[in-house]
Amino acid sequence: MTISVGDKLPAATFKEKTADGPVEITTDQLFAGKRVVLFAVPGAFTPTCSLNHLPGYLENRDAILARGIDDIAVVAVNDLHVMGAWATSSGGQGKIHFLSDWNAAFTKALGMEIDLSAGTLGLRSKRYSMLVEDGVVKTLNVEESPGQATVSAAAAMLEQI
Repeated sequence: MTISVGDKLPAATFKEKTADGPVEITTDQLFAGKRVVLFAVPGAFTPTCSLNHLPGYLENRDAILARGIDDIAVVAVNDLHVMGAWATSSGGQGKIHFLSDWNAAFTKALGMEIDLSAGTLGLRSKRYSMLVEDGVVKTLNVEESPGQATVSAAAAMLEQI
């Protein structure tokens, strides 16, 4: 079953590499009592993710937060070291959360897994964005193709919040 608007996010634990080292972040810690923009990418360092999707959220971070959003997070089926390196190389460290869904547990629980084996990526997440309020999905934008970042882009999210 795919997550829908009005659904509560499933419980999950992510890994994040911070300036102080690796930490675990639960869905409760990240979403309880907060308005959070979450977006997912098929893979850190992949072209659309690094050149389009992530930069849009970093460039629009202040505008998004100014609209009453408490936090922004990106999630990918990558290990925490890859996500940490991506946070550092993109200049996003400390600005948004770079969440590792290393075993795709969260992605599968949402029904957002996609097999990208043909592109040598294996099991990954579909590209999407969502506005989450107190753990409940308020908006959900899923891309038709993993190589596109339009309906899930920061500009589209700004129009919804």
